[in-house]
Amino acid sequence: MKSSVLPTTTLGKWSMGLIISAFVLFLVFMIEVAAGFRGGDTFSFTEDFWQGLPMLLAGVCAIISMVTGIIGIVKSKERSALVFLSAAIGLFALFLVLGEFLAPH
Repeated sequence: MKSSVLPTTTLGKWSMGLIISAFVLFLVFMIEVAAGFRGGDTFSFTEDFWQGLPMLLAGVCAIISMVTGIIGIVKSKERSALVFLSAAIGLFALFLVLGEFLAPH
């Protein structure tokens, strides 16, 4: 069983691409906040749609990255360290999303 740093399968490459796009979208959200695009006193997704969209897409990309990474690990026998890392980051994002839905504040 040979392991490497970079992914070799198609699913592994997709997993890496999705987690990179999640980080880029997170950076876009941080740039929006730093530039002063802030909503009102309470956040409403329908009122502040363009501000929340990059963060929503980043979460979706991270969770899909986890799914493709796990499928690549199980089905295609991907043993790349970066695919394992992207699956772990996606699992963390899934826990954050589930935590917000199950125990909102």
